[in-house]
Amino acid sequence: MQNPARNIREYLTQHQPEILDYLRKLVLTESPSSEPSSQKEVFDILAEPLREMNYETVHLSGHTSGGQFYARPKDREKAVPYQLLLGHADTVWPLGTLNSMPFEIDGNTVRGPGAYDMKGGLVQFIWSLKALHELGVEPSVTPVVFVSSDEELGSEESRNRIEHLARHANRAYVTEPSAGPTGKLKTTRKGVGVYQITIRGKSAHAGVEPEAGRSAIFELSHVIQKLHSLNDSAHGTTVNVGVVEGGTRVNVIPELCTAQVDVRVSSVSDGKKLDDEIRNIQPVQSGVKIEVTGGLDRSPMEETPRNKALWSVASKLGLELGLTLEKSHSGGGSDGNLTSPFTATLDGLGSIGGGAHAPHEFLLADALIERTALMALLINAPALSPK
Repeated sequence: MQNPARNIREYLTQHQPEILDYLRKLVLTESPSSEPSSQKEVFDILAEPLREMNYETVHLSGHTSGGQFYARPKDREKAVPYQLLLGHADTVWPLGTLNSMPFEIDGNTVRGPGAYDMKGGLVQFIWSLKALHELGVEPSVTPVVFVSSDEELGSEESRNRIEHLARHANRAYVTEPSAGPTGKLKTTRKGVGVYQITIRGKSAHAGVEPEAGRSAIFELSHVIQKLHSLNDSAHGTTVNVGVVEGGTRVNVIPELCTAQVDVRVSSVSDGKKLDDEIRNIQPVQSGVKIEVTGGLDRSPMEETPRNKALWSVASKLGLELGLTLEKSHSGGGSDGNLTSPFTATLDGLGSIGGGAHAPHEFLLADALIERTALMALLINAPALSPK
């Protein structure tokens, strides 16, 4: 193919009505994380065109989630490197959301629950592979597709399989939504963790013998101030006490109190430092115990040399499509955090739009074509040198 960028874009533009119809089909198939059985139909919709392209597709069962979807070419050569196309089928929207938030196309704007986060990204996987297939282009790095059903819940069940695939992949592309109205790619992400702080004091009658008690709530007030002092905007470290529970009655010195704490860090070293500081908080009252559980769940997606190399490839390929790509940093986590420690990772390759997890969720139809063309070029790129 003499001009793959032009040919791929022309093919996708010609098939835009079909692409939007495929998106409609996915969005109308509601698939909340909280309803594991709802994921199968999405997986079936993904499987059909892949099988037509001679892919082997498998629905991997889950225990508490809807499982995962895995697809690879039937004639894949094991000696050939592979690349991981990573997405998720689950959304934050409960069944029945379509009644108040219907799928609709208004000019260039496409609305519907999960359209932007991230069924538009799933459309990009399918149609980028379809474009390459129909144009007779066979990537030198074998594409394999993995779609989870619990990303919005933290990828607890899918994590091991994602990390296993990433360990042996030449690179990973994540079609989480892009950042901002210009569609910036996400080259770094904060690491994310949740801690639970449990304070164990001693109960007593608040009026008769308050001196005999040790207030867990009073202790927690000091712990919260210590946690708040760990915020460090210069390093991108954030600590937020989001949930507090404790006490039984107003006239009882509280014996037990708990707090749930969200933390975000920009580097592995910052994460280790913060973890040590949280676990070593000491009580100000004698006879009080502080227990700390939890920790960082997803390591930061840092700007590693291989991630920078993959960004450079994307930037150059974008220019072939007339796109000047920009990169961004995200404070939220994704499955890109899981792949980045093991392989070159590029995130935020999905839809351009806005309103993730909000009633005005939308994506831009023309940008969907651009992003799918970019995905096709990235899939067709040569293997990255091992680093």
